Formats: sequence, C-alpha cells, structure tokens
Amino acid sequence: MNLCSPKMFKITPAFRILRGLLNKKYHSKSGYYGYKPRKTSDHVVAEDVLELKNRIENANLYRLVSGYRKHGHRKASINPLHIKEQVPLPELSPESYGLSLDDPKSYSLKGIMYTGRKTATVRELMDTLESMYCGTLGVEYRHLQVHEERWWLAEEYENLYNSTIGASTRKQNCELMLKSQAFDHFLAQKFPTVKRYGGEGAESMMAFFNEAISVSAESGVKDVIVCIAHRGRLNLLQCLLGYPVANMFRKMKGFSEFPDNVDATGDVLSHLAISTDYVVGDKSVHTILLPNSSHLEAVNPVCAGVARGKQMYRKTGDYCLQDHSRPGENIMPIIVHGDAAFSGQGVVAETFALSKVPHFDVGGSIHLITNNQVGFTTPAHRGRSSTYCSDMGKMVNCPIIHVNGDYAEDVVRACRLAFSYRQLFRKDVIVDLICWRRWGHNEIDEPSFTNPAMYRKIESRRSVPDIYAEQLVNADIVSQNDINTVVGEYTKELETQHSEMESYKPKVQHLEKQWSGFIQAPHEVQVWDTGVDVDLLRYVGAKSVAYPESFNIHQTLEKHHVSTRLKRLAAGTGIDWATAEAMAFGSLLTQGFVVRISGQDCGRGTFSHRHCMLVDQETNEVYIPLNDIDPDQKAYIEVCNSILSEEAVMGFEYGMSIDNPKCLCIWEAQFGDFFNGAQIMIDTMVSSGECKWLKQSGLVILLPHGYDGAGPEHSSARPERWLQLTDSQEDTVDGDHVNMHVVNPSTPAQYFHLLRRQMLRNYRKPLVVMAPKTLLRLPSASSTLVEMAPATHFLPLISDSGIESSAVKKVVFCSGKHFYALQKHRETTGKMDVALIRVESLCPFPAAELQAEIKKFPNAQKFVWSQEEPRNMGAWTFVTPRFENLVGVKPTYVGRPNMPTPATGIGKVHAQEVQQLLTNTFA
Repeated sequence: MNLCSPKMFKITPAFRILRGLLNKKYHSKSGYYGYKPRKTSDHVVAEDVLELKNRIENANLYRLVSGYRKHGHRKASINPLHIKEQVPLPELSPESYGLSLDDPKSYSLKGIMYTGRKTATVRELMDTLESMYCGTLGVEYRHLQVHEERWWLAEEYENLYNSTIGASTRKQNCELMLKSQAFDHFLAQKFPTVKRYGGEGAESMMAFFNEAISVSAESGVKDVIVCIAHRGRLNLLQCLLGYPVANMFRKMKGFSEFPDNVDATGDVLSHLAISTDYVVGDKSVHTILLPNSSHLEAVNPVCAGVARGKQMYRKTGDYCLQDHSRPGENIMPIIVHGDAAFSGQGVVAETFALSKVPHFDVGGSIHLITNNQVGFTTPAHRGRSSTYCSDMGKMVNCPIIHVNGDYAEDVVRACRLAFSYRQLFRKDVIVDLICWRRWGHNEIDEPSFTNPAMYRKIESRRSVPDIYAEQLVNADIVSQNDINTVVGEYTKELETQHSEMESYKPKVQHLEKQWSGFIQAPHEVQVWDTGVDVDLLRYVGAKSVAYPESFNIHQTLEKHHVSTRLKRLAAGTGIDWATAEAMAFGSLLTQGFVVRISGQDCGRGTFSHRHCMLVDQETNEVYIPLNDIDPDQKAYIEVCNSILSEEAVMGFEYGMSIDNPKCLCIWEAQFGDFFNGAQIMIDTMVSSGECKWLKQSGLVILLPHGYDGAGPEHSSARPERWLQLTDSQEDTVDGDHVNMHVVNPSTPAQYFHLLRRQMLRNYRKPLVVMAPKTLLRLPSASSTLVEMAPATHFLPLISDSGIESSAVKKVVFCSGKHFYALQKHRETTGKMDVALIRVESLCPFPAAELQAEIKKFPNAQKFVWSQEEPRNMGAWTFVTPRFENLVGVKPTYVGRPNMPTPATGIGKVHAQEVQQLLTNTFA
C-alpha cells in the first residue's frame, strides 16, 4: 500500500498555493509557516529631502546639524537632578566647522534640517539646535545601520519637537498624574508599613502609558501587552487600567486576591495583574498587564511570547496565510524596565537577541526604562560600564529617546515618536525616562544612608504633578478648582472602596475567552484515551517523511530516515521515538491543534533523530512534511530553531503557552542539564505560575537524560531538582492537580501518549520529560502501532511481563533508560527471580498502581530502588518516603554514591560504576 498516495486526498490548486507558502525557503528570504521575510525598509526617503545641491553648497552647515543629531543628547538637559557635570563638546561648536555666530548671512535649510522655516543665520540655527537637541529631549539614532530609518527619525523628531500637545491630552495627563500622586498619599496614610513601590518622582510615566495605549487603540491595535516590575505598578494598575482598588486594599490587609473556591497561593502586592478592555472614545483595545516575578526583567521574554501567542491565536502577522499582514500586526508589546536591571540582567540582552529571529519576532516592542538613576542603593556609575543604561539596546540598533521625566509633554512626544517608529519599521525602540525616586527602594527604606547628595536634591523638590498642574493653571487649561475637584473626588472614592474592602468579593478571569471550557486540574489522576486509529497513524507517519519529487534530499536521510520509517510503519512494529513523536504531532494537527517546537537545533534534533525540517541539498530550501498532510489542513507545526539561549527562549515559550491553550508548546534542551540556564523561569513561572497567578501552562520541556559516559554536564537532566519543585505530598496520594508532571518514559508509545494527553485534557499542566538519548536508536526501546491504537493511554507504571510472578523473590523499581541495562543484565545472568518494574510517572506518583503491582509477587522478600544517578540526585529522595508512606514498602537503595557532580568524566571509572550498579541491583 502506498501510504502517501495523493488519491487519499484531493490536491486542489488552492492547496498547492497554500503548500507553497507554508513550505518555502528556510535559509533564504522567502519564508515559511510562522515566518514572513522582512523587507529592508518600508519607508522611502522622499526626493525633496535629498537636496544634495544645497547640502554640498552648505556642507559645513550640514556637518554642524549632523553633529547635533549625533551628539546633542550628551549636552541635553535630560536629568531632572542635574547630577552630571557638563563637559565642552567640540562637535557642537560652530567654530569646529568653520562657521561663526556673527555671520549675518541667512542660509537655506532645504535638505539640511526640518525646523519649519526655510532659512536661518548660524546664530538662529544654533538656537534651534540647542533647543531641539539639547533641551529636555535627547535622541540617539545615528548608530542605526539603515539609511531610511535615520532620515525618517531626523525628520520625524524635528517636526514632532515643534508640534503642540492638545489641551484635552494635557488635561487628561495632568489628572492621571494627580491621581497617581493622590493614590500614593492615600496608601501612605492608610498603609504606612506596606511596601507599595510607588510612582512618586516618576508620575510622568502615567502620561506615557496613557498615550501609548490610546494611540494603540486609535491605530487599530487589538492587544496591548505590558510587563512592568514593582516601581509604579500599582499606580498603573489602579489609576489607568482600573484594577479593583478594594481588592488591592484587601491584599494590603493580608487577604487573598482570589476567591476562596480557587486553588491558588497568590502572590505579593507588587505582582498583581489585570486583563481589561481599555476604551478610547468609540474604540477599545484589550490591555494585559502581566504578572511578574521578583526576578527583575525575567518577564520580558514572557511578554514577547504572549504577544506572539496573540498573533498565532488571531492568525495575523507571521501566522497570516495572506501577504497583507505584517509582523506585529494588531499587537503592541510594551516592556517596562528599571535602569539598573536593564544594564545588569542578562535576560535583557537575550530578549533583544531574539527580537529579529524568525519565529520569535513580534514586530518590535516599545521599551520604557523608568530610570530612577539608582538601583536599590547603587548609584548609576557603579551599576554599569556604559554611558547610559539604555546602551544595551544598541546591540540590535534600537533608536533611543532620552526624556526628562519632569516634563510630561516631552514624555508624550517621546512616546509618539517611539510608537510611530515601531509601527512603520516594526522594530524595537527605547524610551529612557530619566526621573527620580522620592523614597528608598521601598517607602520604609532610608535612601540617604548611601546616596546623601542625591537625596538632598530630592528632598527640596516639589512634586512633578503639582508643578505640571500649576503650569496648566497658568495656561488657563485647568483651574485650581478643577484640580481640587479631581483630587477630592478620587480620594473620596478611595475612602469608599477602603471602607468596603472586607465585603468585596474577588473575581477571576483565568478561564475566559480562549480559555473558556477549561478547568483547574482535578485532585485525582484521570485516564485519557489518547490512542489513534492505526490507519491514520500510518498515513500521518508516512506523510512525516514525504517530500516533493523535485526535492533533493540528503542520501543518508533517504536511506536511514525516510525508508526505514516507511518500512516500520508498514510492519507496524519497531516504531522509534522520532516516528512516535511525528505521529503525535501529525495526529494533533489533524484535530486542529497547533504544534510549536523550539530549542537549539530542534529541527534536526541534537542527536540527528527528528528531521522534521528537510533541507534541499541543492537549493538550501526547507520542506516541512507535517505541514503538507491534508489539503484541508487547518493547523500546522512551527519549527523554531532558537538562539543559543535558555532563559529567554524558555520564557518566550512559557508566554506562548499561557496565552494559547490550543497550541502544544515544546521547549527542548540541547542536553538535559542545560535547563539550569533558565532556572529563574522554572522557579518563578513554570513551576509556580498557576498557583501564584492562575496562569495555566501546558508547556512541554524535553530534557535529554541518561548516563552513557558523556561526563558531568551531559548525563543528567537533574530529575531531583524538578521533583523537589513539585508540590507532591509524601503522605497523600497525588492527583493531576500537582503543579508539574514529571515523567521518565521508557518507550516511544509512552511518549506518544504524553504528547497527545497534553492537548486532549481540559486543563493544562507543565510536562517535564526525561527524554531519551541512546534509547532513540535502541531496537529494544521501540513500540508497535497497536500500543498507540484507540483505547490506549499513558501508563504511569509498566509491569514486568517477562517473568513468572510466583517465582519472584526481589522486586526492582527503576525508571527510564536504566530499565534496559537491567533487563539485559538479567537476561545475561539468568536471574529470573527478579522483577523489573518501571515507574514512568514520577509525579504524580503512582501509589495505587504500585500497591496493585506489589500484590502480584506474594513471595517477594526484597524491594530495591535502582537508579543511574548518585544517591543525592535522581528520584531516590523523592520516591523513598512515598514508597514507605503510601505503598507500604521500604526499598533498598542501589545506585552511585553521593557525588558533587552528576557523573564522572573518566571513561574507565564510568564503566566500572555501571558494572557495579548492575551487580549490586541483582545481588
């Protein structure tokens, strides 16, 4: 039977076009599913700008203007505290260019500068340049490599600088800033010992957020995704996004932010989040403020991942099958940083490194640095080696807009420039809002211990909202009565909510919209039928290695990958791990689920086993067979070879997983222990995100694991660490509600069922898989199609079917790859009175199944737990109390002794350890 026969599905002309789009070049610029190629630039410099003749005739004048465009920010009055001493800048001196302030001649500015005037003397031009480039705004864009972007920024900034901010916008921002200040004052009065990390000194950020979200709504953006650390978070939540302040007060009083009937531990006050529709006139934009961990900047790639997930869900941007949708279409990620963390945290650089990579591109993010000029207690000059905290962005050629936070209207201008640039060029842009912090790291901290000079200046300053309100009063935009009314009514509302906080009933949003129909996991282990019709498995399996006749496949792949897979599918036996995985992926695609696999070299696979991307040996094009299963195919696989990063990439995938429950998101480590580069993500998000924030995640983490002589860093996926992070109880039977499911499957069929179960369940849990290495090609570690047929499912425990149960005197419990070494040793030695029981699910721990299994061996006298890992690692410390408390047996330990590293790096020692381990197990 020809499993790939086109007769099974009708190939229509429309499908041929779709197939061509989905399977275009990978290494070239044509694009493929989940990636659309970028144009060099969407902006063309208008001909009237290129007044070369005038620039040639007035070359020195043009050089002076260029000097200000490049160096003006160094002189700009962007620091509200005026801490840094100014040094002379010859680049800004007209004499450096052979010009004189006393020259009375008026020069044409055509093609030289955009000032709104046609001519100017040198003195007039200098006055304009000083005001524009050395005022309370400063821009850095001359480092950009794209000519069109530099010209656009020059023109846009110079025109924007001369623009006025409308009275209604000024009034609205003044009210927001006054409310932010009143909010901080109210909390200081009612909750004087609470760490609120207020916005005092940085209130102009409210003008930034108001402008960014409003212009997003007016521009047709559907989703704004914001992440921010503690500084000013509560002000943004309440004053602009409308977080229920009574719930916030409850939290400050020690109550939970969630209803009593929800399984959640909650999080601290400064990590509260919201998902809301922000209304601007007759338009609205869905705005999400993501929860965050206390590990600064860790939420950055999560924000990008959520933004990407929104595009996948809406089928826009890179996921739109038409050409009209650009990357970043209809979404706006806004990532808010602290100055010290932006310079110091490596995940910032990792996230920037992802920003233009296929499958991770979100069409650019707007970055706002709330620049307090101090990190906890560390002054700026000790917190970084660069001039500005924003210099990290230059690694990907970000334009940077510095703005004095005392000037709200310039903050609005900075936001408008950043938004316009992002929308036009779909790249990242940074706004460095230089402000100050009224108090210490928190309100009960004393900052003058370490920064006395700075805080002498701060103590003598009036507040930013009061100064701005006074300016608007003097400009007849608002009256003092208006100001008093705004503050008075808002404070009155806070008082009302404060008095009603104990009667307030918290609400939750975690199972709405795309999560509708999902539940929190049950407190018992459920069995899900994850089997698939065998004919469909054969078809999908065959399609996973099919390719067009014109495709030039590598001869080795044709022989060992394609032909071998087809033979095994026809026989229905010998199904290896890669085939089982492909069938799991393909069958989920036919059911409408999207699959996304990400990681270093994941398309080929670290061990050259997966090959879900076939590369044409002549043209360098890539063909993805699973995206060519069915003419009516609605779901596709996205194969994402990532940068050499763990933390940012795992955070990105976690972000996608918490947004899109219909996508099987997989992150694969190159080797199992490489996950430790992403430990912050694991500790603060993957393992705890649901209990803290009610954010369910079905992220699958594949960790190649097994002792094969590879040495200390390539042997263990550190299962002990994952098990320690679970909330499994030693004396209570686990349910599916445990925070993570940790498994060590020993067969391809088991792996197949695990992948499918992730999507078929009506709840989501992270799945951590101790994935195979040597088992990938071990003949005895294969499966049959029958084991994946309907009415089959994942087995948390696999019995020993190769022995006579009544003859068993010793029962050995093991997990994963180790079973095959034990099985081979038993066959060699003939010790058939030893039963080998595979514990496939470590968490949830299969206590009931183990109790039933032990009853099969009435004559067993010894029980052993045998593992490859050292005693202080592996599953031993996790399973032993559960065996004793839940199963009723006390197993003896057999394995390597306590070690400081997972494995030896000496080959002969490794071989001796293996032999000793086998001997001791059967002794």
